[in-house]
Amino acid sequence: MKPAPTWTCIAGCGACCRLDPELRQEALAALDAEQRRQYLAMVGADGWCRHYDTGGRRCRVYDGRPDFCRVSSLMGLFGAEGQAADALAIACCKQQIRSEYGGRGRVMRRFLRAIHRP
Repeated sequence: MKPAPTWTCIAGCGACCRLDPELRQEALAALDAEQRRQYLAMVGADGWCRHYDTGGRRCRVYDGRPDFCRVSSLMGLFGAEGQAADALAIACCKQQIRSEYGGRGRVMRRFLRAIHRP
């Protein structure tokens, strides 16, 4: 039997940094009022996080990013733990990657390889 996939972030993706509130209603709904205020303040005119370097595909404040930018914290806001959190994070990442880069692109292929590594 194959082991269940395990969520992991991949470098050079950043699909979750597309914060456009019109596209991220579920995430916004999970945040408290202060987190929502902070989230909305981070949204740039193009819908991407102001701290995301779109050219280099990296976060400029990664070590100091808010809790809601950390997948483990975000999954907790949705009440998911353990394998359920992994499954939810994987589903969310797939959706975001598909939306930003396409479902058959290089980023999706790299993500799928990463989550299936032993």
